[in-house]
Amino acid sequence: MKAVILAGGLGTRLKPFTEVIPKPLLPLGEKSLLEVQIERLKECGFDEIYLAVNYKAKYIQSYLGDGSEYGVKIFYSIEEKPLGTCGPVKLLENHLNEPFLLMNGDILTKTDFRSVLEFALKYNDSPLTIVTKIITTPFRFGNIESAGDYITRVDEKPELKFEILAGMYLLKPSVFRYVPKDTYFGIDDLIKKLLESDVPVTKFLTKEYWLDMGVVEDYEEAKKVYREHFE
Repeated sequence: MKAVILAGGLGTRLKPFTEVIPKPLLPLGEKSLLEVQIERLKECGFDEIYLAVNYKAKYIQSYLGDGSEYGVKIFYSIEEKPLGTCGPVKLLENHLNEPFLLMNGDILTKTDFRSVLEFALKYNDSPLTIVTKIITTPFRFGNIESAGDYITRVDEKPELKFEILAGMYLLKPSVFRYVPKDTYFGIDDLIKKLLESDVPVTKFLTKEYWLDMGVVEDYEEAKKVYREHFE
């Protein structure tokens, strides 16, 4: 089974760490985030992995090699310019002739990728399945409900729940017809284009551990979680 990892970002919000090391290779302990992702993919049956790289691409290539050390085959697609989330995948169109997983290179998760694939294959009419995650964030203020001038309810600093894009997707080859060549094109652009064309888009809600390692605080959390659950 095939997977694509987007590993070409600049990691601007994680400076100064990323001035030397590309974000996907930041160490969580004995292993880097990208190594953890590759091992999780292998555990779930994905053995052919394409890395879309740009920033410090040679660093990533020399570190991971052909994937034999991890029991997988690794191939590299180098972006000459930033192409967003879906643009890099378009470069691999000739290689992705079966349903494949696409994920951001800064996601630490216990999601069962095989279950995502099996779920997506049940929906023949949908070329794209989005993995979502429900996150809870505290609200700074007390929220009130009222009837006219009378208070009927108060919630002191309630928690807000949002269902978000989790940075993981299952795509089928038919989706390529909606992705332009050599153009910056994000997953949000693809979703909008599919919906505007009345093409069904499905979702898979993951309930497993998930973290988007976007800022320094997330990186510190990722190192802690790695020691507890991934090491």
